[in-house]
Amino acid sequence: MESLAIEDLTLLLIEPSNTQAKIIRDQLHDEGVEKVDWVASGNDAMAQLEHYTPDLVVSSMYLPDMTAVELLTRLRTEPRYQNLPFMLVSSETRLSELDPIRQAGVVAILPKPFDRNDLHRALMATLQYLEPSEIELENYDVEQLRVLVVDDSRLARRHIVRVLNDMGLDNITEAEDGRQAVQLLAEQEFDLVVTDYNMPHMDGMALTQFIREQLDNPFLPIIMVTSEQNQTRLGAVQQAGVSAICDKPFEPANVKEILYRCLEAQV
Repeated sequence: MESLAIEDLTLLLIEPSNTQAKIIRDQLHDEGVEKVDWVASGNDAMAQLEHYTPDLVVSSMYLPDMTAVELLTRLRTEPRYQNLPFMLVSSETRLSELDPIRQAGVVAILPKPFDRNDLHRALMATLQYLEPSEIELENYDVEQLRVLVVDDSRLARRHIVRVLNDMGLDNITEAEDGRQAVQLLAEQEFDLVVTDYNMPHMDGMALTQFIREQLDNPFLPIIMVTSEQNQTRLGAVQQAGVSAICDKPFEPANVKEILYRCLEAQV
């Protein structure tokens, strides 16, 4: 079966500005994407989705009737749209505004304006999301790999689990925060922990410290998934003993490389 290519993608663009919509469509055209439908609002997008489901939704942050966060949250509550790839294009830089959409699971967040390399990478991430390939490990049976996913956001957990499932990792247990993860770690063994950083009750750094110090386990791979940008905090997380830090969005290609490096390095 022939693999999807960028030129095969069908897109729904949600952009209230005629000028910005033309710029984005022209840039998509330069990448080979010809099948682009354009609407100006969230409600128009929902109406369009009733007629057909595109391969990718590309949206501005602020729409006339809702924000992209509200639109994506609405999409994720409907089973048919739970895995629909979503890309944000926005000049917004505030973490407080961007973090909720990262938590909901997006293939990419592009700045306004974005360059061609940014767009190409985002489109490739979409292809990898639509046609995932299983990770191949020399020293593990991927299907038997025991994974603990820790995140206080149900949407974020769903996105992470979906990406891991697509790579062939099906033996996954979920925890809502570090405190629940500690209970699970006391009851069973895991081969990998994938955890968020910012969580109530017990955050990712405290969980990492518990595993390394209280459980006295220096070998269990721990991948921290975070949108944190503060270098001081990230440095403290690394000092606590994480195996790798992975940015949100949770991109399949990046995750696969980190998984391979963390897991094979343990053997």
